[in-house]
Amino acid sequence: MDRRKFIAGAASASLVSVSFAHALPSGSATALPKRYQNGQSPWPICLDTATIRPAKGLDRKVDIAIAAGYDAIEPWDSDLEEYEKEGGDLKQLGERIRKAGLFVPSMIGLWGCIPKNEEEFQKSLPATRNRMRMASEIGCTYVQAIPNAVGENYDHSFVVSCYRRLLEIGTKEYNVIPALVFVKMFPLKTMGQATAIALDADHPSAKIIPDVYHMYISKGGFEGIPLLNGNLFAIFQFNDAPKGMDLAEMEDKHRVFPGDGILPLPQILRDLKQTGFNGCVSLELYNPEYHEMDLLEVAKIGLQKTMSVIKEAGV
Repeated sequence: MDRRKFIAGAASASLVSVSFAHALPSGSATALPKRYQNGQSPWPICLDTATIRPAKGLDRKVDIAIAAGYDAIEPWDSDLEEYEKEGGDLKQLGERIRKAGLFVPSMIGLWGCIPKNEEEFQKSLPATRNRMRMASEIGCTYVQAIPNAVGENYDHSFVVSCYRRLLEIGTKEYNVIPALVFVKMFPLKTMGQATAIALDADHPSAKIIPDVYHMYISKGGFEGIPLLNGNLFAIFQFNDAPKGMDLAEMEDKHRVFPGDGILPLPQILRDLKQTGFNGCVSLELYNPEYHEMDLLEVAKIGLQKTMSVIKEAGV
């Protein structure tokens, strides 16, 4: 793929589309961009099941996502494994989700899929393929490629090779697209590092998954968002960082509801809109205080607060 396709001409594209829209005669039939949440969001809003992790069983988590009013649900591989062990059929569950008007954009994730060396990569493939199978059966478009095993001072070229091969396996054998995540606690920490891997993979389906929390605590920052084309992003993980806490002490469990923390979320969303991204904004929280609350209420509050930030962003 021409790397320039990854790099934004988003601003100029927006101007072209606006100019074209104003040039249309009154009453012209034209397809408007799809909006969600009764027209209040340019993106479908997704519930990452980590947010309601203590809920018993995947069926209950699906019920919560439906009742709370989400557009999509993002399960973890452990959810799917447990569901199958208890006799559940993932294809049937995917159909139930779709009949309820939701979809499954992504699954978390392909643990250990990009290890330190070729021998470990080959050993990881059976588990990776099984996770891809589960993601495919429930109807995912993406499955998260998690670089938890790359090792310190990882070999960039080898990571690129692994990711390219994962893309080939996922797209050709399971009809799912592995999308690369970055996590402050892993050696592959920043959006810049993940973007470099995706670009060098030289594959038309290469994607990354930004998470505003890890963008902040990894010190990678947010200014790179408008420099990229939204087609590079599979989904966009959403949350906030707590007030009154030292950055070095922040862990995943400290994530808070969007708008309750210190991140410049409205500007982040304005920049995200500028890229042309049209995938899911996915609420991902691990806060143990929320896990002690009524989980349907947690899901509802999370959606309400996400929508409040979107409204403030004016997108």
